[in-house]
Amino acid sequence: MITGAASGFGRGIAQKLAPSRRLVLADIDAEKLEAVRETCATPERHLLWVRDLSRLNGISDELASLLAEKNIGIEHFIHSAGIGGIQLAHAVEMAFVTRLFSVNLFSAMEIIKPLTQKRVNKGALRSITFISALASRIGGKGYFVYAASKGAVNAMSLSLAVELAPAVRVNTILPSIIETEMTKDYFGSPDLVTSTQAIHPLGLGRPEDVADAVEFLSSDHARWITGQEIVVDGGRSARKAPSI
Repeated sequence: MITGAASGFGRGIAQKLAPSRRLVLADIDAEKLEAVRETCATPERHLLWVRDLSRLNGISDELASLLAEKNIGIEHFIHSAGIGGIQLAHAVEMAFVTRLFSVNLFSAMEIIKPLTQKRVNKGALRSITFISALASRIGGKGYFVYAASKGAVNAMSLSLAVELAPAVRVNTILPSIIETEMTKDYFGSPDLVTSTQAIHPLGLGRPEDVADAVEFLSSDHARWITGQEIVVDGGRSARKAPSI
């Protein structure tokens, strides 16, 4: 199951996993979800769950109903759904905070509830992978709400890794900034693209770099890996900060 599958990292993950997995693709936009399914290998094998994850009420029950109706169990859950935005501390709006945390964090909690109930998911769950962000480790002006939500995802992952072991492995991927629909305005500035490329020793990344990491973490090759934050950042976090 992949949330945020209609665009960005989620779309790339769906396309990467589709040849070898049956997928449940979740997102708010039915038309975009269908378009992604059509780009996936064997599209007829994959199910769509059209859901606004900013509305928390009913998520757990709707997912449980879907699993029962289709008589399926979810083995791997990838929470790629996420929203961002910039607000400064002196002008932060709680409606913005609530919506961002609902999509980035709270909806994942609602989804995990039925997935970890044996009577609902038939004990099928084997791994959970969260798409977090390097912003949870590196400060940036105006990003404190977004960073806080992703930092909470990291912390949640650690505790779940302990709670759900040994049956379920739980890990988090922390990408640096990569061009997707969510960051298209940022990458629309040639100066910002140049400066961003300069601080990444391996140059700019692509959505498929994240998809490759997800594929590994949801495979048997990662059988002894849990509770980890996997940084996918082209070396940005290894770069020494400039002297002041």
